[in-house]
Amino acid sequence: MLSDDQVNEIIVEVENVPSGVVPEKTLVNSSFRMVSSASDIHVTDSQSFSNPNDKKSKQLLWFSTSLNESFSQTLHSPGSVGIDTPCTSHENIQGQKLIASLIPMTSRDRIKAIRNQPRTMEEKRNLKKMVDKEKSKQSRRMLELNCCAQCLNSISRAYRRSKNSLSELLDSVSLWQKTLKVIGGKFGTSVLSYFNFLRWLLKFNIFSFIVTFSFIIIPQFMVAEKNTLQFTGLEFFTGVGYFRNTVMYYGFYTNSTIGHRNGGASYNMQLAYLFTIGACLVICFFSLLFSMARYFRNNFINPHIYSRGIAKLIFCWDFTVTHEKAVKLKQKNLSTEIRENLSEIRQENVKLTLNQQLIRFSAHLAAWVVSTGVAVACCVAVYYLAENNSEFLKKHKDPGAVLLLPFIVSCINLAVPRLYSLFKLVEWYEMPRHEVYTLLIRNIFLKISIIGILCYYWLNIVAQAGEECWETLIGQEIYRLHLMDFVFSLADSFLGEFLRRLIGMQFITSLGLQEFDIARNVLELIYAQTLVWIGTFFCPLLPFIQMITLFIMFYVKNISLMMNFQPPSKAWRASQMMTFFIFLLFFPSFTGVLCTLAITIWRLKPSADCGPFRGLPFFIYSIYGWIDTLSKRPSYLWVVWIYQNLIGSVHFFFILTLIVLIITYLYWQITEGRKIMIRLLHEQIINEGKDKMFLIEKLTKLQDMEKRANTSSFTMERRDVEQPGPLPVGERDAARDLRFRRSVQEENSKA
Repeated sequence: MLSDDQVNEIIVEVENVPSGVVPEKTLVNSSFRMVSSASDIHVTDSQSFSNPNDKKSKQLLWFSTSLNESFSQTLHSPGSVGIDTPCTSHENIQGQKLIASLIPMTSRDRIKAIRNQPRTMEEKRNLKKMVDKEKSKQSRRMLELNCCAQCLNSISRAYRRSKNSLSELLDSVSLWQKTLKVIGGKFGTSVLSYFNFLRWLLKFNIFSFIVTFSFIIIPQFMVAEKNTLQFTGLEFFTGVGYFRNTVMYYGFYTNSTIGHRNGGASYNMQLAYLFTIGACLVICFFSLLFSMARYFRNNFINPHIYSRGIAKLIFCWDFTVTHEKAVKLKQKNLSTEIRENLSEIRQENVKLTLNQQLIRFSAHLAAWVVSTGVAVACCVAVYYLAENNSEFLKKHKDPGAVLLLPFIVSCINLAVPRLYSLFKLVEWYEMPRHEVYTLLIRNIFLKISIIGILCYYWLNIVAQAGEECWETLIGQEIYRLHLMDFVFSLADSFLGEFLRRLIGMQFITSLGLQEFDIARNVLELIYAQTLVWIGTFFCPLLPFIQMITLFIMFYVKNISLMMNFQPPSKAWRASQMMTFFIFLLFFPSFTGVLCTLAITIWRLKPSADCGPFRGLPFFIYSIYGWIDTLSKRPSYLWVVWIYQNLIGSVHFFFILTLIVLIITYLYWQITEGRKIMIRLLHEQIINEGKDKMFLIEKLTKLQDMEKRANTSSFTMERRDVEQPGPLPVGERDAARDLRFRRSVQEENSKA
């Protein structure tokens, strides 16, 4: 209940306000000094308003109404000082401090700070409007920004808008978005990682083809002569004949400088050929590094990956999804991810005895010995076959004889990985991820070893044999290997996997449907991409061929997956698989390609009768001649300095490699540190939960004890009051009055 002095103080404050003007800050501060909330004025003692003729009561009622109106305006007004629901003057001061701290920030930092505020979207919009309003007021009092700062702000704003627009455009034209969601919902993230990797490689080859087509193939078309050879159709399989005199192979390109008819700028084909291939490889190098760093950060460093997807269990649903099919697909994706998380948690808790560990170690060791022996035997067979291939071709003039070496290599690449997959019957892994990693390492050792043997054969036997246009011969060999690998992959998808489905469903039902072999299929992509990188120098159209094959393989694998495979029997998360795939593509695949091309450019002599580098002792001499020409021109000395001190310097590449290794080490240490931090935070959360449960139990016991004590005291008082016997009249009236008050108190407590 408010005293008369307090009411007079409030009325004096209200009467001092001019009519029609109610300052919000005064009302809020005065109201919260007197009462705890606006509703307390309405629920004050009824005696204060019992007399309708009381002047103070009327004034207090009027103040209560005006205070509530102004208080609601303060809550919902965009220009109010309070940012969140203002319940004290302290919060108003905090709101003013928040606005004052946001005003001197840059627009980018201000947006980030407002976005991180724990408030609703409406409150954040109001906060942004208030900050902009205050900033505009201050800007009128301050001097205008100089021209340079305004330009920088406008450029940064335009950059952010263009970046957001470009990302939205790329998302809208993203390939196979719906198909990938269906695959992820039915087969999980492990199988989905293969198709994501295939799509990533497709984008990679589209870029490479655009670069080579723009700077090598189109200029060659301008000076190309008419092809006089007859096309028979067999060229699609052998790569010889008609294709030999086309832009498909190295030997067709001219070594002359392409000049404009009107005497304009000339186009040096030698420099264009080397710089275009080099630019593609450099861009591939940095793209692989950037992709590895991005996937490594997202899948290893960010703390949310160690939460096991708990946030998706609570905050997972996207309410913008309204279509029935999209809703079902979203539900299926979420259930699959939750099942993967739970399965991985169960697998991590498996403990093995010492005997089981010894048995498993022996099985792993035996499998590694057998797989290594098989890989070495295959490499020896490929080397022997490649060494005798030239003599075999001289004896057999049949056009199909050139397909013998690619056929044998493709058979090895198809059969041996299936043999490796059978080792899982002997080996037993706690997590399916470890099994996939093991198969990937064994397969990459096999396939990269075979490619290494072939590169040795090409660079040391074919290039040194004195054959006419040996670069074109190597390009034809790589084309046949790539084409044969593609044909075997199609045959395996249409025939092998289909026959396996018939056997498992019709004849031997105990086998059932097979599971998708991620390691084998991923290594097929890496093997094909390695051939493309090596062959781009000898066959510039190879990225275009790879682009077509990847596009076809996506649909073939998708159809075969839906018809012939079942979801993995052990659900497991594959969020980190993409990082491992790109790492294998970078090392040893891409690094081996760089070594092979470096040996070709710096150590081998070009053919004397074909290609853009004919007549030179080495391929690199075209760069040396260009640098010598630029050194005689003072305006191009900076190019000479860059070449001599950066590109042509071993120290520069050593320092660059060292920086990459240091960054990798730092990323690794950050990952380990965050793992430890996450584990400690998990333990802290568990301990805090135990402490809260202990306190709740103690409070429950205290409440039970207090209830028992109150009940026993109330029972004793009733017994004392209701004792039988004659009582005096005064005592009877007192007892009756006591019982009446007890009943009133009980009714009030129930109410």
